[in-house]
Amino acid sequence: MTVSELARRAGVTAETVRHYTRSGLLTPQRQKQNGYYYYGDSDLVRLLFICKARLLGFGLDDVTEILHMSRYGRSPCPRVRELLEKRLQDNRCRLKELESLQTRMEHVAKMWSEMPDGMPDGDSVCHLIEAIGYPELI
Repeated sequence: MTVSELARRAGVTAETVRHYTRSGLLTPQRQKQNGYYYYGDSDLVRLLFICKARLLGFGLDDVTEILHMSRYGRSPCPRVRELLEKRLQDNRCRLKELESLQTRMEHVAKMWSEMPDGMPDGDSVCHLIEAIGYPELI
C-alpha cells in the first residue's frame, strides 16, 4: 500500500501516516526503483493500534514503549493498565482544576456584567481584571 492507500484504509490523513513513519512507529519498505514507501498489512494493523491507543489518551512515547515491549515478546498489558490508571488520576485532577476555573470565570462574568467599561489611563490596562481580588480567586 502507498501512504495514501494506508491512510484511506485506516481513516487517517496521509500526513498522519508520514508522521508515524518519521517517528519510527511504522516501518514501511522502500522501493529501490522509485524510492516510494510501501506499507504492508502489518503496518495497517499497527496504525489502527496506534489510533486506538491515541483515542484512549496514550501519548506517542507510551505507544512506542508498548510496541517495544510487544516486539521483544513481553506482554505490555500490565504496563498499559498502569499507564491508563495514571491517566485517569491525571484527568481527575485536571477536571477538578477545570471545575474550579469554571466557577471563578462564572463569578467574575457576573461581577463584570454590572461594571462599566473603562479606558486605559497609562497605569491601568483593563480595570475588569484589575478589580479582581487576587487572594479571593484562589
